[in-house]
Amino acid sequence: MDQTRISPPDISAIVTPVLSALPGASLSPEPSVSVLPLLSPILRQRVQLLSAGSKEPWIRLLTWDAAKASKLTLIAQSGSLEAHPVSGEIEVDWDYNVQIRHKRLDKETLQTLVVLGEFDLFVRLVYCMGDAESDGEGWKIGEVGVASNPSPLDSFGGYPTLTEAEDAFQATQTAGSKGVGAVNTGANAPLYNDEKEEEDDDDDYWARYDATPARTPALKRSPAPQSMAGAASNLDIHRSQSAEDAYYAQYDSVQPAMDNHDPDEVVEGESSAAAPLGLAKPLEEQTEIGETSGAWTLAEPPRSPSIRSQDETNRVAELLHPRPASSASSTGSLTVAKLEETAERQEQNEFGVKQHISRSIRSLFLLSRSAGIDREEFERMVKTELDVLGMVEDDI
Repeated sequence: MDQTRISPPDISAIVTPVLSALPGASLSPEPSVSVLPLLSPILRQRVQLLSAGSKEPWIRLLTWDAAKASKLTLIAQSGSLEAHPVSGEIEVDWDYNVQIRHKRLDKETLQTLVVLGEFDLFVRLVYCMGDAESDGEGWKIGEVGVASNPSPLDSFGGYPTLTEAEDAFQATQTAGSKGVGAVNTGANAPLYNDEKEEEDDDDDYWARYDATPARTPALKRSPAPQSMAGAASNLDIHRSQSAEDAYYAQYDSVQPAMDNHDPDEVVEGESSAAAPLGLAKPLEEQTEIGETSGAWTLAEPPRSPSIRSQDETNRVAELLHPRPASSASSTGSLTVAKLEETAERQEQNEFGVKQHISRSIRSLFLLSRSAGIDREEFERMVKTELDVLGMVEDDI
């Protein structure tokens, strides 16, 4: 927005037609065609959309404060805005009974507040550019509201002239840029110190690992003579080979995966392992039947050393290895854990979706209230959308 070409608004030419239309706006649901071009694009769109199909007077749409819409209607119907019988216009002393303040909010927003204390009204003007439905560029009416309890001048502030408002905005921009630079310069030093302290802490942390002795220290040279050192070296090699043999000997007790004999399935009281096929004795020589506490006890008679050779005994011991525990129970517990985890995740997702819908509806309600839409109208809009959704639900 080019600030050098903006001139102060013609208050009388802009505000007078709107004041004259307020009594009719308090009775008619249809907006006046002559007033719509004087409104800002946002206010004009609000009036046109919300008045369509409504039976309420459209004067309530001129203010963004829904709580004061009823009082605005009473002021319009009080008779104070009646036109003079001779001139046909509302008589307003623009030099004495009107308070005017100008304020630039940012580079694109310039506003003027006109307070008409005689009528307890205020009119907020906004400088608009690119308005295709109007003159294209100029001052438009952004709001018409009640000027009491509280006074709009308290929250608006502003300056008596447009030039003072522009100068104050420029001064604020200059001071703000300098302040941001000073804050950034002053904040660099402590930020650098904090980063340096964090780096020092990291160095101390990793330095602890440097002080830790290695798990496989290098062999130290023996102070003994070379011959004794050689003998010690041979002894170390022999010990290392014995350690390797003991390590691999542990796998001799592992149950082969193809062996279908499970020690866990052996009935209590039976022999822990059966002899390989072909090496077992006849049943008559092998067992004696006895009854102890209601259970069968298998007793093996004494054997002669000549019956089974040492080689056969060693071969049997090699084949009879313990078998890992059955994984059926662990598999079942893992399946139950996965099902519980899936149900918990689904419950969390459902809770998150409900929270998102709740927050979305709350945000839409706050947005509608800031736009001047009351609760009843908001509920009607939501109900209408739900009815439409019910009709087109199968097509979505």
